[in-house]
Amino acid sequence: MAGRIPQSFIDEIVARSDIVELIGARVALKKSGREFKACCPFHNEKSPSFWVSPDKQFYHCFGCGAHGTVVGFLMQYEKLGFVDAVADLAQRAGLELPREAQTSQIPGGADLHDVMAQASRFFEQNLADNSRAQKYLAKRGIDAPTAARFALGYATDSWNALLNRFGLEEEDRRRLLQGGLIIERDARGTERQTSFYDRFRDRLIFPIRDSRGRVIAFGGRILDQGEPKYLNSPETPLFHKGRELYGLYEARQARTDFKRLMIVEGYMDVVRLHQAGITYAVATLGTATTQEHLHKVFRMTSELVFCFDGDRAGRQAAWRALENALSLARDGRELKFLFLPEGHDPDTLVAEEGPAAFEARLTSALPLSEYLIQHLLLEVDLTHVDGRAKLAALARPLFARLPEGVYRELLVDRLAGQIRMSAPKLQSLLLAATPPKDSAAATPLGSKPQVKHARMSAGRGNMLTQAISLVLHYPAAAHAVTHREQLKLLNKAGVAVLDEMLEAALGDAASTAALLERWRDRPEYDRLAQLAMAQPLVTNPQLASYELQMAVEKLLEEYGPGQRMNELLRKSEEMGLNSDEKTELSTLLQYKGRLRLPL
Repeated sequence: MAGRIPQSFIDEIVARSDIVELIGARVALKKSGREFKACCPFHNEKSPSFWVSPDKQFYHCFGCGAHGTVVGFLMQYEKLGFVDAVADLAQRAGLELPREAQTSQIPGGADLHDVMAQASRFFEQNLADNSRAQKYLAKRGIDAPTAARFALGYATDSWNALLNRFGLEEEDRRRLLQGGLIIERDARGTERQTSFYDRFRDRLIFPIRDSRGRVIAFGGRILDQGEPKYLNSPETPLFHKGRELYGLYEARQARTDFKRLMIVEGYMDVVRLHQAGITYAVATLGTATTQEHLHKVFRMTSELVFCFDGDRAGRQAAWRALENALSLARDGRELKFLFLPEGHDPDTLVAEEGPAAFEARLTSALPLSEYLIQHLLLEVDLTHVDGRAKLAALARPLFARLPEGVYRELLVDRLAGQIRMSAPKLQSLLLAATPPKDSAAATPLGSKPQVKHARMSAGRGNMLTQAISLVLHYPAAAHAVTHREQLKLLNKAGVAVLDEMLEAALGDAASTAALLERWRDRPEYDRLAQLAMAQPLVTNPQLASYELQMAVEKLLEEYGPGQRMNELLRKSEEMGLNSDEKTELSTLLQYKGRLRLPL
C-alpha cells in the first residue's frame, strides 16, 4: 500500500505531524507524566487505558489493543484509506502529495478518479448545451453560480452518449463499468453490437464528492414524471453510500467551523439550502443515516439536526436515524429532530418562507430525548399500570444502546416521571434486564489489565528482541553500532528485521513512528508495535547506544563467528587442533577482540 508513496515522503509526514495535537483535537487527552491518557475512542470504557506518547509519536490502548502512528489513527478513527490518511496529513503540513499517489489505481493501471472526473465534465457540458435541463433548474429556483458550485450536469436522453464519448475501446468500457457509469446488457435475444448501455439517461446529474473534492459517484433526478425518481451510482471501489454525505465537501468549502450540521433527505434540498446561505446542510444517499455517517458528523461539530418531511415516510426515517444515533448520544453532544409542515420539504419551504424563517424553526427542533419519549408515548396508555409497564419494556432495548453518563441519567429521570417510578429504581430495572454490551468488541484482548498503564514485557531474555526494542525506542542509537555488515551473514530468524531497522534509523526514519510505518503492511508490524509501547529497557539515550552495541556483539558471538570459535575451543580441550585450525582460532579470537568496546 505504501509503495505508491515514496518512503521518504511518509517519513517527512510523520516527522512534521504532532500526534498529541492530532488526537487531542478529537479525544479529550489529559497529561500524565511524559505521556497523555484518555478513555479509548475505539471501545467503551470507564477508566482511561488509551495512551499517547509524544516522544514516540505513537498511541496504544491497553484495553482493546488499538495502536499506531498519526497515519494509523486517521485510518482507524476517520475510516480513511492509507493514501487518503497520508494526503490529509500532507495537507495539514502544507505539502503536496507526490504525483504517483494522487490518484487511486484500479487493476490494469487505469485511474478511476480520472474517469469519474471526465464523466462529470461531460455531464456539465451537456447541461450547458441543453435548454430543457436549464429551464428545469430555473423552475426549481437554482441559479447558475449554485449549479456551478455543485458541478450539476445533465445526462442526455440516450442509451449510449457516455459510451460513445468514453467507451469505444474494451479497456474504456471496463473502466466505465467499474465506476458504475454503464450497465452490462443481457445479450440474449438482441443483435446489438454493444453489450453495455449508459446508466444515467435524461436526468439532472448531481456529482457526489469525497472529502478531497474528487467525484466518486453520481445521483440522477428525472426531469419529468417517471420511476425511479432518483437513481444513484452503485457501490464501487470509490463509493460506499453508507459512508458518504452529499454536500459535505461543499459545506467544508463554505466554512471552516460548524456550529451544527443538518441532515436532510434529498440532493435538491441540499443545493437549495446552500443557495439560501444555509451551508451546513448535507444529505444521505438513498440510505438511512448510519453510524459511519454520524461519526463523520461528530468529528466536525457537536450539534446535529435531522430535518425530515412531516409525512409518514419522514417520521419512519427519523426513527431509524434515532435508533442508529443512540450509541453516540453522550454528554456534550446535541441531536435534534426537526419535522416540517405536511406537504413541504426543505427545498420548497426555504423557497416559500426564506432562510431566516427556516432557521428560526431550528429553535423548535425536538432533542433526541424528547423525541424518543414522545414517540414511545404514542404506543401506550399511561392511565393504567399495564401501559406504564409497556412503556418501560419499549424503552429497555433503546436504553441498552445509550452510553453511560449524565445524558443517560437525565433521560432515565425523564422516563421515570412518565412511568411514576423513582429514577434509581427504574434504572436498576432497566440495567438488570439489559444484556451486557458487546463485551467482545469492547475488550477483544480479554479483560483490562489490573495495573493501570501496565506495560508489556519487551522480552529481556531474548538478545535479538532487546536489540530491536532499543532501536525502536532510540533510533539515534543505531549510529553507535559497528560491524553491521556482519549481521547480514547471521543465519538467525529476525536478524534481517534488525538489520533493516538499523538501516532505516540511520536514514530518514528518526522516530519510533517513522520506523513502524515502514512495517505497516508486513507480518512483523503488530509485534513491533507491542515492543514500541513496552517499557524501555533503559531510560538514558547514551546508555541505550552502549546496550545496543553490546546486544549486536552478543548476537554476532552467538550466531556468527563465535559459534565456530566455541567449536574450536572445545575441540582444543578435548583432542587438540591441527595447524590450520589453530590459525583459524587465532584469527577468530583477534576478530572477537576487535568487536569489544572499551568500558
